[in-house]
Amino acid sequence: MEHNKRILSGMRSTNPKLHIGNYEGALRNWVDLQEQGYEMYCMIADWHALTTMFEDSSVIGRNCLEVAKDYVSAGIDPGKSAVFVQSNVKEHAELHLLFSMTTPLGWLERVPTYKEKQADIGGTEREPYGLLGYPVLQTADILLYRPYGVPVGRDQAPHLEIGNDIGTRFNRLFSTDLFQPYKYMIPEDENRAKVPGLDMRKMSKSYDNCIYLSDSADETAAKVKSAFTTPTKIKLSDPGIPEGCAVCQYLKLYSPNWESQWQEDRDGVRGCMQNKRELIEILNEYLRPIREKRASISDDDIRDILHHGAERARVVASATMEKVRSAMGLLP
Repeated sequence: MEHNKRILSGMRSTNPKLHIGNYEGALRNWVDLQEQGYEMYCMIADWHALTTMFEDSSVIGRNCLEVAKDYVSAGIDPGKSAVFVQSNVKEHAELHLLFSMTTPLGWLERVPTYKEKQADIGGTEREPYGLLGYPVLQTADILLYRPYGVPVGRDQAPHLEIGNDIGTRFNRLFSTDLFQPYKYMIPEDENRAKVPGLDMRKMSKSYDNCIYLSDSADETAAKVKSAFTTPTKIKLSDPGIPEGCAVCQYLKLYSPNWESQWQEDRDGVRGCMQNKRELIEILNEYLRPIREKRASISDDDIRDILHHGAERARVVASATMEKVRSAMGLLP
């Protein structure tokens, strides 16, 4: 096991709240890595949010505070890990600029996320330069900390491959070994990275199918009661199909008895309402410590955490930029 290795992680501040899919797919893994002794840099990517929110950026700052509260309430310890906002460490912008001078345009046009985010924007006429350059900024975010690895799901790894390519190209162009390839740190239990929405589609705010970490117990209960179940299971005795039921999928994640619950559902000896009642109790208990911690964090508390996190991040970032300028022959 690798200890005391530097890791960079981050989420965009497009939404003010993180949902259980964000937690299970990423944040929970960050907490585990932190407790294993890794040196964590947990970023809130407000500049990245501008690629799709440039016409309504007024909420991004508020979103940053709320996302940071979710980080800390879910277990990121500011005493162990640096929690910071991307735009508060200006070196991210400088390295992005310098990488943009050396990155071939064709590389960017082939990145999987480019076409996906084009669809989010809704037409090439409204497509900002930053959308195409998104992978370059993302690479700067990562390589600025010269990390051992980046926590990522297996399906997301191809989106980060260009980062190692950009770093390797920089090393070759400027005869340096400054940027070593970073590893993709994929969670062992990848099933947790695929939490479906309440309607069995991808969990997303745009689909209004999320359970948020900051939801109250009553809000969670109401959402579970409306969650998608087997359409053909009308009576208790009708056989269920747990694989296609959102409630059963959540039971698999959060209930120690999910196997027997699934079998009873499949055999028609368990009804959807029983599944929902049990899930509400289990899920609310699972989220209770996170909610209680979040309620104890004030805006002033989180601003202080972000200030100190940015100071810590700038120490590493400024050291990297000194090496970058030197390698490129720029004046200090």
